[in-house]
Amino acid sequence: MLERYYYEDSFSKFLSQSENEILGIIVKDNSFDSNSLQIEAWLDEIAIMKDVVKNFAEGRIAFEYSIPRLGKRADVVLVFHGIIFVLEFKVGEKAYLISDSEQVWDYALDLKNFHEASHDKIIVPILIATEANERSYKYVQCQYDDNVYEPICSNKDSLSSIIKIILEKNKKDCHDNLLDWANSRYSPTPTIIQAASALFNNQNVADITRTEASAENLIKSNNYILDIIEKTKQNNEKAICFVTGVPGAGKTLVGLKVAIERTEKKDLAVYLSGNFPLVSVLTEALARDKKQQEEQKKNEKYPITQARREVHSFIQIVHHYRNTFLEKIKIPIINDSIEIDKTKIKKHEGDGYAEVEHVAIFDEAQRAWTQEQLSSWLKRKKHINNFPYSEPEFLIWSLDQRPDWAVIICLVGGGQEINTGEAGISEWIRSLNEKFNNWKIYISNQLTEKEYAEGKVKQLLSNNKNVIENPALHLAVSMRSFRSEKVSSFVHELLDLNIQKTKELYREIKTAYPIILTRSLEKAKDWLRQKARGSERYGMIVSSQAYRLKPLAIDVRFKPDTVHWFLDDKDDIRSSLFLEDVATEFDIQGLELDWSCVIWDGDFRYSEGGWQNYSFTGSKWQYVKAEERKKYQLNAYRVLLTRARHGMIIVVPEGSDKDETRKPDYYDPTYEYLKQIGLEII
Repeated sequence: MLERYYYEDSFSKFLSQSENEILGIIVKDNSFDSNSLQIEAWLDEIAIMKDVVKNFAEGRIAFEYSIPRLGKRADVVLVFHGIIFVLEFKVGEKAYLISDSEQVWDYALDLKNFHEASHDKIIVPILIATEANERSYKYVQCQYDDNVYEPICSNKDSLSSIIKIILEKNKKDCHDNLLDWANSRYSPTPTIIQAASALFNNQNVADITRTEASAENLIKSNNYILDIIEKTKQNNEKAICFVTGVPGAGKTLVGLKVAIERTEKKDLAVYLSGNFPLVSVLTEALARDKKQQEEQKKNEKYPITQARREVHSFIQIVHHYRNTFLEKIKIPIINDSIEIDKTKIKKHEGDGYAEVEHVAIFDEAQRAWTQEQLSSWLKRKKHINNFPYSEPEFLIWSLDQRPDWAVIICLVGGGQEINTGEAGISEWIRSLNEKFNNWKIYISNQLTEKEYAEGKVKQLLSNNKNVIENPALHLAVSMRSFRSEKVSSFVHELLDLNIQKTKELYREIKTAYPIILTRSLEKAKDWLRQKARGSERYGMIVSSQAYRLKPLAIDVRFKPDTVHWFLDDKDDIRSSLFLEDVATEFDIQGLELDWSCVIWDGDFRYSEGGWQNYSFTGSKWQYVKAEERKKYQLNAYRVLLTRARHGMIIVVPEGSDKDETRKPDYYDPTYEYLKQIGLEII
């Protein structure tokens, strides 16, 4: 079995071994980077730690301890007297960098939150810049009272005295077994970006999920989908499967894993999404990760453009994929019939007129366009008139061009439609019933519930003989919020105006998952900054219809650069951490933050008779009457209120008696409703 560390032993055994002997144990795994600079760093670390541990009674020491969620390793871990010291060395460094301090803090927080044997331990992260000047030290346990210290900075000479002071303040009469601690269960909940990076680097799903239940759920779904693909391939058939899941359950993760695994097996697969921000952020995150991995491995520059090309091979915008097929059809379209133009494209011996991929994964399949939306767009943008297919129908037709076999995997979110022209699941089913009745249809047992196609799926499929239902296609366990699985239920009841149930759920989750109410944006920003630790990400999010937040310096017409917003540091003004640009439901759907600030405008107002929906047009609010638009607005707030992993603060502005577009009456009822639920107020 692969160990979580490259060296582990007691203080006494560590002191009795030579530096070269210890180094030999560390580098015995040939897959580990062991270039000359790394070896020199290890030798320095070993020498420093020998000077440190000789001053203490028995304890345990480990080098290169794995932090699975982050895909990184802590340089050194010490465990004794009920305290875990997590040490990050910067050998030869003369300065304490904020990024390095955040790195070791992340290690400590990750252990506290997700490593079972660390839950009741004091954890002390220490950054050692070996050649830096000595600092005055703060010994501060964080605001959460969870026994995690804020990072301490030390040079090589001060480390021993720092550890001694910490021991004097916290020493417990207990004997720690580092082997038991090191091999304790690890149950992380990665962001979708971290999870995608882990999969891209061949980590196991079980290592990057929050609980045994979520890991089991994902593995079961993944294996069932792979079985469908294999069976379809062996029988030379066509199949489509619909995967459902609760918010944050990992539908996107399943799709990415299938795309990666099938591509590795040479049955090319592509992950497709109409969510441009999601694709952009994932692609750039994976490309940056690929560049870093390659440069560490080869110790030479690796072009980011090359990394992006590699990632683009299996993550694409669905519209780009669709448009490649549009180039193959006869124009003009006659008699509502699409045909391949054989003068434009030569038939491939294996693929026919289709693309090279056998497997296409469509994320957020419910958001595919209706025939009216697609036809209108093609007429305006591509000068193609009278296009007869909806997007689901055209995408199925595209895969149906394969002469051998094909599989479509539809990842479906319930209650997630947020834009005009989205066809929903019913259009996929209609297309299968009317045009592609030779395709086998695999569905989740939850697809028949009311949030999918308004509960009409069972009726729509009642006469189709090719339907196979299996609960393995439903992801029932949320990965997003490790602090509470009941957050999505709380949001659901809140939006359904079930106040008693909402109160009950809030009482259950508020300790683990703080939800704060305020009328001050500045207080909200301060709260976010105080709550976030290490590299935890926070940001401000608003409805795309929140047009009257401009007095708060928030203009939803200004679109953030989502790549920089989600990936860059707090010193970049485009970053979410700078708290200047806001993201809307369109920017953040499918992604997440650790901490969020939801700013609630007058577009969606509470009243005793139910939610009131408004759209700001010209210089005034206009009441929204269309039921479809009301549904989109409700779903927009559902998306906004379920983006945070650790907690959120909701800002309901006070409005102004001097501004007809921002009357207090537009905001006060919503504030009072949220206050009535019992949310903590600052």
